[in-house]
Amino acid sequence: MINGKSMNFNSPTEKYIFEGHTFYLKRDDLLHPDFSGNKARKFYYFLENDFPNITKIISYGSAQSNAMYSLSVLAKMKGWLFEYGVDHIADYLKENPHGNYKSALDNSMQITVDQGVPTPASDILYIEEGGRQKEAEYGIKILAQEIEDWQKENDIKELNVFLPSGTGTTALFLQKHLSNSKVYTTPCVGDAQYLEKQFLMLEKDDAYHPSILTLDQKHHFGKLYRENYKIWLKLQEQTGVVFDLLYDPLGWRTLLAHPEVFSKPTLYIHQGGVLGNESMLPRYERKYKNEELIDENILQ
Repeated sequence: MINGKSMNFNSPTEKYIFEGHTFYLKRDDLLHPDFSGNKARKFYYFLENDFPNITKIISYGSAQSNAMYSLSVLAKMKGWLFEYGVDHIADYLKENPHGNYKSALDNSMQITVDQGVPTPASDILYIEEGGRQKEAEYGIKILAQEIEDWQKENDIKELNVFLPSGTGTTALFLQKHLSNSKVYTTPCVGDAQYLEKQFLMLEKDDAYHPSILTLDQKHHFGKLYRENYKIWLKLQEQTGVVFDLLYDPLGWRTLLAHPEVFSKPTLYIHQGGVLGNESMLPRYERKYKNEELIDENILQ
């Protein structure tokens, strides 16, 4: 139980058609209202196990990070303090807290700006940015088993799995533990070389590394792109599912640019993160409010 609500590991898998392609969607966004998506998988080890000497979690990243919010929930559940470091906080966000930032503050997060790596201590649990660490394998292995069980139930011999990546942790451990599936991903933070370095930090054997797909044009993390907004709107219109505005649009643009992935049954992992839309969507609305790509019925 988390905040009075049960966590439903073994999230549903649903079938959809998007832009003429049939695909399956693993709905990890439905795991739990407060602890969902790939962060619930990555941090499940810490939720399930006891750490009697720990009194505080320390981590770092951006001021609207999905990991930041999930860690604030974990700390609240465990009765730990939570300190989170950022390199800056935008003035607008300070004056108008919203999204992951506000929700984490509501969970008693202490935020610090540009204070560097903390001194190691026996009572502190230090979490790498985005949850890139070995303990993440615990929960992602469970996800892999759910996928394989679903494959058997539906008599799917071979499966292509796609998900966009930040640190690439989820994609890496999925590939490691899926025996009859090929995992594809695309880098949303940095380029393919950056993502490969992230893989190597956790797994030296590149046989376990996912296949990296990219677009020809360079993509800057967090920047507003008309193409991202358009495909996000189309996804909601054609599937009825709300996707994350930061990772999923680039993920879907990349997947559609590589239609060979659909040559086998294809599973897209919905990794949650939709709370972050509270900050991203108003930015897109302000930038493109006078353009025809906005569908008022979808935005309601």
